[in-house]
Amino acid sequence: MSPELHARRLAAVKLANAVNKIEGVPVSIQAKKLSAQWVRGEISGAEMKAMLIAKHKQS
Repeated sequence: MSPELHARRLAAVKLANAVNKIEGVPVSIQAKKLSAQWVRGEISGAEMKAMLIAKHKQS
């Protein structure tokens, strides 16, 4: 993964977490872990979304 793509993904995660915080929505540890994996290119955005949905369905 290029440094530029990594930086864009990291900025996207930080923005998403900030928006959630402003809206009063807590970001779970699981979501933070998945976001970090996505930033590093270990999983795709679709995989991250599917894992988050599966986790929420368990709750």
